[in-house]
Amino acid sequence: MTYPIEGGCGCAYIRYRLAKAPMIVHCCHCRWCQRESGAAFALNAMYEADEVVNLAGDADVVNTPSASGSGQQIARCPKCRVAIWSHYAGSGPVTKFVRVGTLDNPDLMAPDVHIFTGTKQPWVIIPSNVPAFAEFYEREAVWSAEALARRLQLMPQIEAYQAALR
Repeated sequence: MTYPIEGGCGCAYIRYRLAKAPMIVHCCHCRWCQRESGAAFALNAMYEADEVVNLAGDADVVNTPSASGSGQQIARCPKCRVAIWSHYAGSGPVTKFVRVGTLDNPDLMAPDVHIFTGTKQPWVIIPSNVPAFAEFYEREAVWSAEALARRLQLMPQIEAYQAALR
C-alpha cells in the first residue's frame, strides 16, 4: 500500500491523513462494539496519536462507557456525529484507534486479527487465513516485529498516562 492515505467524516468537516501503516488492525466482535457501532463488529486501525494528522475540523471527544468499565473516548464529528477514532483506557491519548470505515478507501485495510469472536454474530464468517481469538490475544504472538518496536517506543508515554490515572 502507498502512503499517505486520507479519510474523514461523512460530511467532510473532519479530514485526516495517515503517513504510514497502522501497528495493527483489529476487527472486534464484542457485544459492546456491536452496540456502539450498530453493526456486527468494529474495525479499528491502531496508530500512534501523532501519526494521525488532522487536516481539517476539530472532533468532539465523547466519554463513552465500555464493557471493561474503564470507558473510552470517541472522537466524533461535531456536525455529522460520525465516529472517527477512539482512545481506549489502556493507552489513552497516546494512541488512536482509527475507524477504518472513515478512510476514503477503506478497502485498503483488512483486519490483521479478529478478536472477541466468542460473541460474534453467527452469520459472520471469518477467513481461515486471519488469526481469530474468542477473547483477546498475546500481543507478541500476533503483532509484527515492527509494530512491537513502535509500541515499545510509546511505552514511556503510556506508562506516564497510566501513572497519572492512579
